[in-house]
Amino acid sequence: MMIIGCDYHPGFQQIALVDSETGDLQERRLEHREEAEKFYRDLSVQGVRVRLGMEASGQARWFERLFSELRFELWIGDAAEIRTKRVRKQKTDRQDGQLILRLLLEDRFPRIWVPSSENRDLRQLLWHRHRMVQARTRIMNQLQAVALNEGLRCKKKLWREAGREQLDSFKLAPWASRRRRDLLELLDRLSPTIAELTQAIEQEVEKCPEAQRLQTHPGVGCLTALAFVLIIGRAERFPCGKQIASYLGLVPSEESSGDRRRLGHITKQGSSLLRFLLVEAAQVTVRSDPEWRRRYFHLAMRRGRKIAKVAMARRLAVRLYWMWRKGWDYEQMTKFSSHAGEPGHRDGVKYNTE
Repeated sequence: MMIIGCDYHPGFQQIALVDSETGDLQERRLEHREEAEKFYRDLSVQGVRVRLGMEASGQARWFERLFSELRFELWIGDAAEIRTKRVRKQKTDRQDGQLILRLLLEDRFPRIWVPSSENRDLRQLLWHRHRMVQARTRIMNQLQAVALNEGLRCKKKLWREAGREQLDSFKLAPWASRRRRDLLELLDRLSPTIAELTQAIEQEVEKCPEAQRLQTHPGVGCLTALAFVLIIGRAERFPCGKQIASYLGLVPSEESSGDRRRLGHITKQGSSLLRFLLVEAAQVTVRSDPEWRRRYFHLAMRRGRKIAKVAMARRLAVRLYWMWRKGWDYEQMTKFSSHAGEPGHRDGVKYNTE
């Protein structure tokens, strides 16, 4: 077997490879894509088994497809953890490739879970709709500014038929009129696209029982439920809800030493899209659930609204994790969730004491 440590860059890769049978060690620099693809295809023609380790990268989709086609082993490692295993203060591409190779040979390579190609493609659907909604919001804000400059303040009514007629009726300067016309055309073009993407997401949720189960929670729609399932991947990856919150970057950063403990802002690691959706969904849950509303206002009065929103989003993430892990819908979650020690409950299950 050929074991390869790869320091991957968008334009090239520096590799250190060793033959497990002969022990021969080599180092090469391969330019992308032609030279690198030819090198690995030649190994496949020769019948050589290959195991390659590399740090997680967002510009290596073609490389992953190539290894899947050639049926080589591709191990993706945690870049931050690999960085902690570097002892020397010098850092070069050659040393990075050698480090990854050494971790592979010593069975210390920090391999991470990698989603399937179908999972990644569905994530593109979620991101595409999210970006389209953001673009539409920016356009709507600009049109609201145009209306305000002309003395018209009708908020959401601006997008109704009467509001549009008022907006079109203003006599503006030539370039201001051109800007209004172009923004309205972009708005009319984006709305059907977003509706089509929303329908596609709803169809994907119908194929996913886990997302349908999560959708029973108040405030959680099809977009949040599907994003949670796609980004978490498998509930069994995490033994507890605290790790879910840490994985999504909803826990405070910490820098403590001795008797001094300092907590900072949330880490914001993980998926920014899912973190945004959880915060939005938690605010809807607060408006619809009396218990969540009580907890939210209690936190908001002590720590402020921003911290309270993030805390409720963290609570929602943990709740969705346990619903998925236990296979419960919202009614089962509220019935069988832990109430040990409270009056009228036994073994964490509510029962009638009358």
